[in-house]
Amino acid sequence: MEMKKFYITTPLYYVNDKPHIGHAYTTILADVIARYKKMFNEKVFFLTGTDEHGQKVQEAADKLNTNAKQHVDKFHKNYIELWNKLNIDYDKFIRTTDQSHQSKVKIMLQNFWDKGEIYLSEYEGLYSVSEERFITEKEYSEGNFRQVTKIKEKNYFFRMSKYQSRLIEYIKQNPNFIMPDTRKNEILGFLRKPLADLCISRPKSRLKWGIEIPFDENYVTYVWFDALLNYITAIDWNQKEKNFNYWWPADYHLIGKDIITTHAVYWITMLMAAKLPLPKHILAHGWWLMENEKISKSVGNVVNPIDLIDYFGEDALRYFLMREMTLGQDSSFSFELFKKRFNDDLANDLGNVLNRVTILIRKFCKNKVPSITNTDDTDKDMIDKIKSLHKVATRHIEKLNISQLIDDVMSVVRDVNKYLEIKQPWKTLKVDQSNYDGLNTLSISAEAIAQATKILYPVIPGKSTSILSILGLNSKDFNNFEFGFLVNNNISKHGPLFPRIEND
Repeated sequence: MEMKKFYITTPLYYVNDKPHIGHAYTTILADVIARYKKMFNEKVFFLTGTDEHGQKVQEAADKLNTNAKQHVDKFHKNYIELWNKLNIDYDKFIRTTDQSHQSKVKIMLQNFWDKGEIYLSEYEGLYSVSEERFITEKEYSEGNFRQVTKIKEKNYFFRMSKYQSRLIEYIKQNPNFIMPDTRKNEILGFLRKPLADLCISRPKSRLKWGIEIPFDENYVTYVWFDALLNYITAIDWNQKEKNFNYWWPADYHLIGKDIITTHAVYWITMLMAAKLPLPKHILAHGWWLMENEKISKSVGNVVNPIDLIDYFGEDALRYFLMREMTLGQDSSFSFELFKKRFNDDLANDLGNVLNRVTILIRKFCKNKVPSITNTDDTDKDMIDKIKSLHKVATRHIEKLNISQLIDDVMSVVRDVNKYLEIKQPWKTLKVDQSNYDGLNTLSISAEAIAQATKILYPVIPGKSTSILSILGLNSKDFNNFEFGFLVNNNISKHGPLFPRIEND
């Protein structure tokens, strides 16, 4: 039976500055989903990368007295460093300065020009340097744009308006195309007004850093037109058609809600013009807030994820971000929340039950997980919860409910602690080390920890590997969800995996 394929992407991150936890969240989310899909025996391609052209890059390089290429060659490494520290298992990191990407962008531009999808026209309007696009008077009046100037110049335009009706119809006929519903409704509201054509060029007289328009050497390509094409250039569009046709269309484009219009309107109409299949889903997540303000470079309230990783470890950050945000909603970050979530869930619940069970097995069972015999109703109830974990995970992953998945797994972990308190195996085994009720309790508890840890592996791969190793398992066992496979495994001695975060 042929494996199902799964293609997931993050947006391309703007190379200009160091990444913050908003960037980390999107990429961890993609990584977690990709790991779950691999767990369920799907063939996965996970794409991320950096957007390296545009006016802001050119200006930043000028301020540093360097050229733009040297600037992006240096700063894109910030993302690679963070993804390595976060244990992100991507399949490809694309840069828009890659020659293979640039050549394919030029091919697409030439195709559009030859088909009449692009035309030259003079335009006068307001231009936002921060957004690197023309904005409307209404947008300007709302005061959300910095460095706005009035510009009159000739530019090339993509006939985006031509596809408005088709786009509206497609969104309405495919209710899960844009997720969540709030973002879908936002786009449908945006499309109630006539859609303007998209300016896809910048004259070299004011911007030299970009991909040259193939049919006019006096212009470079608009940064969004260039960047959006990465989703197909990365999988060999117009080069290795077999590879491209295998992976495309993407299953999920993961993005922040602030770039929903560029993906749900610009990108989709570009694909329609190119006569290419559309991605299956565009999922726009919420913002991370600190004191009710979006965490962003421009606001200046950026939380450096590398500092958190260096102090608390990558799995602590991965767990917090995945557990704390419900898809589609905004979420708050504070060090108090971070500490509470870590201590409550990982130190007090998972870490505590692991310590209790392994110490008891080593003390009463000569380091080996005992057999299970003559189970009572309390045992059977616990076993049923353990056996349900894989189905629960499958159900939540289909809907990308990572936060709820984690909550359900941790609920079972808490149930193990309650189960131990009810059974009190340390008392029965102290009297009789062959007492089957006490032995059952320890074996079933160890089984629960192992199964819960396997489900949590995509979220906290580092610590999960350590826990499973303590329980005598190696990587080939990680996808084995049959009950009872731990019996006779040797339990290793270990220190605390999740030491509590103290107030200082």
